[in-house]
Amino acid sequence: MERFAGDGRIPSGLRLLTPVEIGRLDVAAAAGPGGLFPLMEAAGRAVARAVRRHVRPMPALVLCGPGNNGGDGYVAARLLAQAGWPVSVAALAPAAGSDAVRAAGLWRGPVVTFEPAAAARAELVIDAVLGAGLSRDVPDAVADVLAAARRVVAIDVPSGVDGETGAARGRVAAAELTVTFHRRKPGHLLLPGRDLLGRLVVADIGLRQEAMEREMVRAWHNGPGLWRLPELGADSHKYSRGVVSVCGGGTMTGAARLSAAGARGAGAGLVGFAAPPRAALYRAGAAGLVGD
Repeated sequence: MERFAGDGRIPSGLRLLTPVEIGRLDVAAAAGPGGLFPLMEAAGRAVARAVRRHVRPMPALVLCGPGNNGGDGYVAARLLAQAGWPVSVAALAPAAGSDAVRAAGLWRGPVVTFEPAAAARAELVIDAVLGAGLSRDVPDAVADVLAAARRVVAIDVPSGVDGETGAARGRVAAAELTVTFHRRKPGHLLLPGRDLLGRLVVADIGLRQEAMEREMVRAWHNGPGLWRLPELGADSHKYSRGVVSVCGGGTMTGAARLSAAGARGAGAGLVGFAAPPRAALYRAGAAGLVGD
């Protein structure tokens, strides 16, 4: 896939960052004052805020993996508990890495066994087990616990969703809310991952804008901000403004007619419509077309 630098004319919200690219930004942030921990605190705070806006206070269980995703979960658990929520934590494995270890060390609340029964008892489960950079299928032990949850809020992606491709790596428990950071990832928009996210919240956690601007962008969310129409001059004519051909079906031409009308409305110089002879007589008034 071709790599190219960001175009300042394109809204930054359309830029998608892969897990590898986000990882490079995290490494750069970790080299600064305070390391990665301030970003982890901000991420956990964003999760806690989104959860509190999404649901009323209820018994919650935060499932934490050993990495940075789990570190975000420990922070979210601590802040929800400080807000008066009944919160427990279940760890898949001990925290690894200085920032995640620090976040885990600040958790003073209940710790329960990582098992389906614990998830089933909670009214809300926060999935902070596996992040978007997953390179293998979800272990059965993790899938079983998440499958027992009644309601799931995911951090970054539901555990098992590939952040780059949207693929489901093994059994994935769908979330009703997903909170991610910096920018959306391709896996947030590609199926089946897109259908497993629930509502997606993208939180700004203070990553330096200049660092993101330096990152080469490989993928964009297709939207009007990417589209460029040619500028028309005094000598412009229908053949210099683009020619569009639309092929329609034999009996149901509605979608093709709408496409032709859209092309004409967008400024195409010439719009042609082709359909089998048996197509019903139609009139696409917005396009000014009549055919058979």
